[in-house]
Amino acid sequence: ATHKMVLFLIGLGLGDVRDVSVRALDVIRRAYKVYLESYTSILMQGTAAMVELYGRPVIEADRTFVEQGCEQMLTEAKEHEVCLLIVGDVFCATTHADIFVRAKQLGITVKTIHNAGIMTGVGCTGLELYRFGYTVTVPFFTDSWKPDSFYDRIAQNMRANMHTLVLLDIKVKEQSIENLMRGRQVFEPPRYMTVNRCLEQLLEVEETRKEGVLSADMMAVGVARVGTDTQHIAAGPLASLVDLDFGPPLHCVIIPSKSLSDMERAMLGLFPPRSYEPQPEVAAPAQAPAAPSQ
Repeated sequence: ATHKMVLFLIGLGLGDVRDVSVRALDVIRRAYKVYLESYTSILMQGTAAMVELYGRPVIEADRTFVEQGCEQMLTEAKEHEVCLLIVGDVFCATTHADIFVRAKQLGITVKTIHNAGIMTGVGCTGLELYRFGYTVTVPFFTDSWKPDSFYDRIAQNMRANMHTLVLLDIKVKEQSIENLMRGRQVFEPPRYMTVNRCLEQLLEVEETRKEGVLSADMMAVGVARVGTDTQHIAAGPLASLVDLDFGPPLHCVIIPSKSLSDMERAMLGLFPPRSYEPQPEVAAPAQAPAAPSQ
């Protein structure tokens, strides 16, 4: 049987390159080409770790590639099996629904292999997933650009007694204005928003809007590296979190509803406002220890 004209959208999960499913790995290893969507999220181990595990080259599909409609990838999917790897779960970002629709319009079969995503991963805090409202994203503010539509969404969720998941901006392959103007393909180092920066910006917007949606004494939860061995959660008044060190990326924030169930309270109580402390790595022995000599 020939496998033709299939685009696989494959979720990679949240933690580790080895979180890819066995079924997905089979597909990746036999596919004609393997692309990685690399601008809505990132696996901190990087592409080299994927290449090593899969035994396949991985082509990074950056923002430009995706926004130009993934033409090359879709053209290949008309003849071959092609994979697009997506960090987290496949449909957490709307971009991927767009790719799904375009592939269907071209008569390409699309198959999806799911994995853990941040939208459900935050269940690790103990906040009930059923009670989350709109998810918002907080972008990096600049001196001249401080969009605050997320403020209204948080207010709506609060009025409805719902939790808000706040996703944080990442800047990958961004160009400085100067390099952009001169047409130089030089990229800034990647930046990942921290819980701290996010909370500061939330309070800054409150200062401007003054609608009483956010305050330094309101409850918040900072979450880092969900689904990894170094996952870190700290819950408490916003002011108690703003100076903590949450460690390396990726981070997100949750603004819980004002009313919590007993179970939610009990769970959040397990995560006092503490900084992340890296545990000394337990190095696995390179080879099995020799049998003890008699």
